[in-house]
Amino acid sequence: MGVGSDFDEFFRAEHPRLVALAIGLTGVPEVARDLVQDTMTKAYRDWAQVSQLDRPGAWARRVTVNATIDWHRRRRREDVALRRLDRRDGQEIAGVPESESARFWAAVRALPDKQRAVIALYYLEDRSVGEVAATLEMASGTVKSTLHAARAALAIALGVHAEATHDATDEEGAQ
Repeated sequence: MGVGSDFDEFFRAEHPRLVALAIGLTGVPEVARDLVQDTMTKAYRDWAQVSQLDRPGAWARRVTVNATIDWHRRRRREDVALRRLDRRDGQEIAGVPESESARFWAAVRALPDKQRAVIALYYLEDRSVGEVAATLEMASGTVKSTLHAARAALAIALGVHAEATHDATDEEGAQ
């Protein structure tokens, strides 16, 4: 198989997953698709190196997560600048019901960068603690503690009792 067909297989397998991950992290489908397109452009440009990695998909997830973190940072800076210019009225749309899923992902997007990435990879991508650790280049224990902190923050944001945030990662041990 040539390099082109290898990349085509990679693209077909990873693109939908990366888009779902980026939508979960940004909440904006158009932005998510753009960020994933940038990831795939980088993968294609550097395919000779990327294809030699043990897990090219993990590399692509890491690039996508980093891109969403950068997007959030840019967005926060833009919001601050707009508020300074007093161009925003700060009013929210009243009376628009919010689905539980939308409420959950809005709370996830409000988490700090590392917590947001760990939650999305663990729950949205259904990755194990070990896979999340490898993707984000952190220790499994750090992933577990980050998941714990993120769950606690989400419980507060969503008004859920802390006991309800317990799950299998607490018993996984060192994988």
